Amino acid sequence: MRLAWGGLLLLTALPLAPLFSGTQDGELNVNSRYTVETVIVRGDGWTADLAADRTADSPGSGPGSDNESRRLSSGLRKQITSLIGDKLNPAVLDLLATRLRQELQARAVTHRLLRGSEPDFVDVLFEIQFRPTRFDVSVPNFAFTSGEGPSGAIEATATVAQQHAFTVGLVSNADDQVERYSGVVARYEDTHLGSDRVRASFLFAAYQDDWRGSTRTAVAEGSVPQSSISGLYRTRDDIEPAVTFVLARPLTLTLGAGFEHFQDPTLPTVESANALTSALDYHEQFEAAELQQTLDADYDLRMGSHLLGSDYVYLRHHWMLRYVLRHGKHTVTDRLVAGMLIGRAPLYERYVLGNSSTLRGWDKYDIDPLGGNRVVSNSVEYRYAWFEGFYDTGSIWDAGQPVTVRHSLGMGVHQGPVFLAVAFPVRSGRVEPMFMVSMNY
Repeated sequence: MRLAWGGLLLLTALPLAPLFSGTQDGELNVNSRYTVETVIVRGDGWTADLAADRTADSPGSGPGSDNESRRLSSGLRKQITSLIGDKLNPAVLDLLATRLRQELQARAVTHRLLRGSEPDFVDVLFEIQFRPTRFDVSVPNFAFTSGEGPSGAIEATATVAQQHAFTVGLVSNADDQVERYSGVVARYEDTHLGSDRVRASFLFAAYQDDWRGSTRTAVAEGSVPQSSISGLYRTRDDIEPAVTFVLARPLTLTLGAGFEHFQDPTLPTVESANALTSALDYHEQFEAAELQQTLDADYDLRMGSHLLGSDYVYLRHHWMLRYVLRHGKHTVTDRLVAGMLIGRAPLYERYVLGNSSTLRGWDKYDIDPLGGNRVVSNSVEYRYAWFEGFYDTGSIWDAGQPVTVRHSLGMGVHQGPVFLAVAFPVRSGRVEPMFMVSMNY
């Protein structure tokens, strides 16, 4: 009888043995039954469905889900989506939760399971708790060329409730425009204006402008008619409100206005260049097993109008197309830029070539100290691991003038966001290399 009872107890205990043989092994044995159907990442006010994001033709589910997964880096997003269709592994979920917390600088990241649409299928939900307020100090860009000297900015940003960002920064830039402009910038951004598909921003900037002697001479000699450009100015203020709409996952539309006031201190009058602004931006990534492709396309329009009280009436068109192909350690990039300026516009609206990103190796003041109202340029880069070589070509001119196409070659070391290079303008007579350092995040 005792043997019978002992055998009965043994048979009863055998099915329960895995539950008491160790918590971790028991959990793995139970969870290995389940297959991951989808993965959802949810934070304060936004939700990203990674299964929908993985399907190119699917708009996602939930407000803004097709856009919010872009908060994650492509590498982390790829790791998370690889869970879909595999057996559940709690150890991997713990690892991904740690990576999410580090990348998003969150206070905590937890994960839990939801019932799937079919038996033995589950949904994985990562829940992110952000810090109420986060402070960041960054250098968004920096450039140094032996012809222009240093240019860059430093910013401090306070992010409140993961939605409102307040930024104050200092800038000194001799790279992007005809003049060097230096001053302070303040910016507010709301990433959730009633919807994840609508964002708003407001920018204020106050600059001091410095001019090269060659530019002053060109203005005095009337190299460009006064009916096409403004005079020189010493101070400039800029106010720019804007609203951005996410039309689809890769496409956004920004509408706004720019109110710029500038003055020559030797004159009593203050001039205004007030313009309506719009931008259409397209960004898409295509990933295969060993091949990654990125396509960026932008179109920007500024329209100065008397309707806004502007002293200048003009249209400024700007196009940019960039294609990147990556395979292992090999990266090929092609970037095309074109622009057209019509009407009478301030000098800061004119195009320049010969800086840290276009016609590298040329000095923009040797090309044209006043810039131009027409521009076309193209840059082709090849990168293997840390080595990079590039070929630039382009032309800048004023309407009605002859077009001169220039070329340059260069090579350098590219590590992360930092690029150290030497560039050579292609011209007869002499070789004058230009050294440059650039950093962009």
